[in-house]
Formats: sequence, structure tokens, C-alpha cells
Amino acid sequence: MFSIWLLCYLTLGTIPVFTVSGGGNQLSPENSLIWGPGLRADVVLPARYFYVQALDTEGQRFTFSPGANTFQVKITAPDEQFTRIGVQILDRKDGSFIVRYRMYASYKNLKIEIKVEDKHVAKSPYILKGPVYHENCDCPREDSTAWLEDMSCPQAIPQIQRDLAHFPTVDPDKIAKEIPQRFGQRQSLCHYTIKDNKVYIRTHGEHVGFRIFMDAILLSLTRKVKMPDVEFFVNLGDWPLEKKKSTQNLHPIFSWCGSTESKDIVMPTYDLTDSVLETMGRVSLDMMSVQANTGPPWEDKNTTAIWRGRDSRKERLELVKLSRKYPEIIDAAFTNFFFFKHDESLYGPIVKHISFFDFFKYKYQINIDGTVAAYRLPYLLAGNSVVLKQDSFYYEHFYNELQPWKHYIPFKNDLSDLLEKLQWAKDHDEEARNIAKSGQEFARNNLMGDHVFCYYFKLFQEYANLQVSEPKIRDGMEKVEQPDDDLFPCTCHRKKVWSVQQRSDPVRC
Repeated sequence: MFSIWLLCYLTLGTIPVFTVSGGGNQLSPENSLIWGPGLRADVVLPARYFYVQALDTEGQRFTFSPGANTFQVKITAPDEQFTRIGVQILDRKDGSFIVRYRMYASYKNLKIEIKVEDKHVAKSPYILKGPVYHENCDCPREDSTAWLEDMSCPQAIPQIQRDLAHFPTVDPDKIAKEIPQRFGQRQSLCHYTIKDNKVYIRTHGEHVGFRIFMDAILLSLTRKVKMPDVEFFVNLGDWPLEKKKSTQNLHPIFSWCGSTESKDIVMPTYDLTDSVLETMGRVSLDMMSVQANTGPPWEDKNTTAIWRGRDSRKERLELVKLSRKYPEIIDAAFTNFFFFKHDESLYGPIVKHISFFDFFKYKYQINIDGTVAAYRLPYLLAGNSVVLKQDSFYYEHFYNELQPWKHYIPFKNDLSDLLEKLQWAKDHDEEARNIAKSGQEFARNNLMGDHVFCYYFKLFQEYANLQVSEPKIRDGMEKVEQPDDDLFPCTCHRKKVWSVQQRSDPVRC
């Protein structure tokens, strides 16, 4: 667990004088740039963040790290004796930094100071006029339009529009009856209703432990913004459920993975969602930490392609066999056997897990499906290695915005051209490097925590607009309670206008 620092002041050593290679110019605190959502009081995230870009005295950007200890960041609440905020400075090794901070209490105002030695950077200090609420503060904005603007959410998200195009209307009364009858005995489902910004659930099926991820994002959203009244079903399994060629009536099912053979409504994966909610908390792998752990520079990376994982797909077996035949080209090995028989003469021994960050010691990252899409792709893209991605009919919520040969190098589903594509990458090193950079920029610009929150809210908002009857709290549903273990409970200064219409004991249908 990330430790809580009281009166948070991060100083990272003695600051040497840094120069730009070739130009001989010093880093300029005045010219350097600072921007990002973490400088705005109304953008509430589990871990807030902003960027620092080092510039020299001539206004030129540093393209390499001026040193991990270059900048000092101090975040205080001027009106408080203590400031309970955890801070990290992440060096992206390209002249830019992410400063992220997790608040453990809410404050009237915040003061953020960024310095090089004793000189303020850009327009530091930054004053966030609050109240500035922390993640666990249950204080939603009633005006969702204002919240969307503050979050810089896009007007439309193409994947959401594609998914919902299959459902011109949604009848909550009808799906509440038909979906459990059709899927409830064989699959693990959660039936959710959000009513008056409270979350209610009924589970169907045996294995419903993964509901914790869905519960967590819904509770987090309802703490931040007034959600539309909406009723929907979430598939907790790996595989999409609603087949395109189904002869039965089409039903809207929310899933973490989609496929070209199904019509499920896709959400960000539970893995990516959890990493956003638990950044600077329970998880160590998230979209920000990856950016500070991308391994050696491109030219110093190992030129063997790397892969590790379990035996959850036949093509993975073929990949490991290919690696054993061409060990100088591919380093692929299994960390676990579960689905197939482990024949060591074919697949070699089971190897130990390696740190995800150690993948980036290698120039070429192989991404190959598991039971469904391999959920590691967001993190692989965020590194500075080039991704070779298997052609697949499975996809995550962002796959359809990726372009082969721009963001990754594609190879055939059966791996028949993988060696050829690896050879192309070695023969076209600069092109491969540019593909890696484009993939990294895509991840930075589309897969951060605020993007994930925008996606979820826009999805539920647009889905709610399709409903032709009022969502209801059904028989058998229970309320999903907000966590009550907050060490520093907040006082919400917003007036919850809709609460006037709430009933203390909602009628169940």
C-alpha cells in the first residue's frame, strides 16, 4: 500500500546543472511547461496527475531526461495543519514527467509548487480553489454536462456508437425478465439498477466474485457525478455472450471484451478499470507507472522478441514451440499450464514470472490472445517498445481506434508470418521505432484514468437514453453501499437537488 505522507513535500536530491545535448543550453524553469487535469479542482480522480515538460533557455524541449531528481513538488493545504496527500514524480525519460498525487482527505484549497532548485517552474505555484474533494468523498456533481466539460470528455465515442447501434430501444421491464431466463442459469451475470444515484444489484450464476470491479467503478462514478437512472446487465465471464447469428431476440449485455462474432456492449476491461481505481494504492502496474518504467533507450534494448504467459490458447503453444526453434529471435515461455497438457519436450520448462517492467528491456513485444483478448495491450503500448499484435476477432474498448502499421505491427492469427514481421522490424529499425512511438502516444492520449471515467459515463448516459420505460429496483436486488472505512470523511458542499424526490425506502418491483 502506498504510504501516506503528512505535509507532503517531495525533494529528490541535489540538482545539478543540465544541458541539452549538442546545444549546451540549460534547463529553464520559466520556459518549462506544466499542464494536466490534476491542476483543476473539479477533476476528481483516484490519483490526480499533471505533466511537466522540461524546456531549455531557447524554448526547445528536452527529448531525454534532464535527470530524475530535477523537479521538486510540494502540495499543501494552506488552511490545514496537515496535508494528507501521497505524491510521486515519474520520469518518462523523454524530457517530460508525470506528477501524480492521491488525496486521503478533502481540502478547502490546495497549493501546488513545482520548482527547480529554488526557482518556480512555469506559473507555479498553482492554487486549486476548492473545495477539493478526494476519491472517497461522496459528493457528486448534479450537472453532468458541466462534469463532462471539466473532464474534457469527447462529445461522442465511436465504439459506444457502434455497440449501441444494435439496440434502437431498450425496455428495462423486458430485459429484466428475459436476460436471466436466457443466460442466468449458465452464465455469471450482474443485474444493476442505478436509481437516484444509488447502485442496486442482483447476481445470477455461481461465479460472481468479479462483481467487485463493476461495483467499484459504479460507486466511484456516483460519488463524482449524478448518474442517469439506468438498468443493465453485466457479463462477468471472459467470453462475449450475444452472438451475431443468434436466432433469439437480441439482448443488450455489457462485457469487458467484444468480438466480431458478437454484439455485446464493450466496457474498459476489469484489469484496466481496477488499475485506475487503485493507482498509488493496491496495484503497482497502471498506465502511469508504466510510463516511468520503459526500460533502456530504443538503441540499447535487447533485439529478441519477448513473451510470457499461460497456455490459454493454441496459438500460444505454437509461439513457444517457435521460440524453442528460433531462440535467437523469440524468447517465449510459459509461466503456468492449465488448459493443455504440459509436454516439456515440446514447450520447455515452466519459468518464473518476471516484472512487467522488465518486458521493456526488449525491443519487440508479442501480444497474442489468451482466452479472449490479452488485457496487457494498454500497458505494452505505453512502453517504448514496438508491439507485434496477432490478428484477432476479439477486441477491447479501444482496439478499433488502433491502426495496424501505425500503432502496432500486425501478424496473422496462425502466426505463419510472425518471423517475417520480426525480420521486417529489424530491417526497418527507424520505421519500427516510429510505430512504437505512435502506439505510446495513443496510450498516453486515450487510456489514462480520466479517459476511462469518460468512457463509462458516456456509455451509461447514451444507453440510458435508449430506455423506453423507467428503470426499477427489482425484487431480489440489494443496495451496493459506499465504503465506510474512510479515515478522513468529507463534508459535501454541493446541494443534492435530486434527493428531494428520493424516497427513504424505494418501492421494489
